Amino acid sequence: MRRREFLMLLGGAAVFRPHRAHAQQVGKLDRIGFLRVGPPPSSFIEPLRRALGQMGHIEGKNYVFDFGIAESVDQLPAVAAELIRSKVNVLIASGTPAVLPAQHATNVIPVIIVAAVDPVAAGLVASLARPGGNVTGLTAVFADLTGKRLELLKEMLPTLTRVALVSRPKNPGHDQYVQQAQLAARKLGIELDVMSLNSPDEFETAFANARDVGALIQIDDAMFTAHRQQLVDLANQHRIPGSYGLREFVDIGGFVALGPSYPDLYRRAALYVDKILKGAQPADLPVEQANKFEMVVNLKTAKGLGMVISPSLLARADEVIE
Repeated sequence: MRRREFLMLLGGAAVFRPHRAHAQQVGKLDRIGFLRVGPPPSSFIEPLRRALGQMGHIEGKNYVFDFGIAESVDQLPAVAAELIRSKVNVLIASGTPAVLPAQHATNVIPVIIVAAVDPVAAGLVASLARPGGNVTGLTAVFADLTGKRLELLKEMLPTLTRVALVSRPKNPGHDQYVQQAQLAARKLGIELDVMSLNSPDEFETAFANARDVGALIQIDDAMFTAHRQQLVDLANQHRIPGSYGLREFVDIGGFVALGPSYPDLYRRAALYVDKILKGAQPADLPVEQANKFEMVVNLKTAKGLGMVISPSLLARADEVIE
């Protein structure tokens, strides 16, 4: 399916208006490509838009977004190639699955990674301080947070003995996630089941086959974010409290989130876009890490699952949804 067809399917979503130059527009329009699996939450794209506007980049006047939205991870290379053929000035690779397809599609057009796996470990950049190629941006995937999420679940559920780790095996950080989760599980005396999911078509069967699972933790992956409502609904349907990496899961009914603030990362991505459109080279722009983290609890979901959360734990949360 071609990118324009994706956009037509997404026509009702305000964040995916297909912006292209029109006859009444005057002057050069910079084209910002945006590559991702599934629609990004509005809480990602709107901070990026606002920050660009504050820097003088007015959407539809001096720049347009060219969204390359893949329906699945397997479609990303073709969508990335189409974005490159459309001659975008800069390409934002949103989420870990989009990073390697974006890099493989071009070694010339600047690529800004956002909320992605460690780019040094993935071979995307020479170093964080001096990337050295056409890739730079913001990394936010920390495998050790998987262990922290497990520890938090154990605090909230002291009798917890078995947890499922929801992962996508082809995620570049999969092995690190599993290793960190296993270390934490052994330390806490918890059995860990790895629930390997390669597509949303597998979600229902995996949950139906889960046995004696008292909670779940989910790795950071754009496929899960794109299908977060299905994932959260299945977890709640099977009465499995979930610990997620993004607050966007908790906003729609997930139990708890512990991780980086993704809206903050996309806001900061605008700085890279601004510098590159003004002539800076990605090779000279250091890769930055997430520096704002949040813990969000959905108390309504907790009550629905029959959980009682201590006031001291709730006091640690940055936000409690009631």
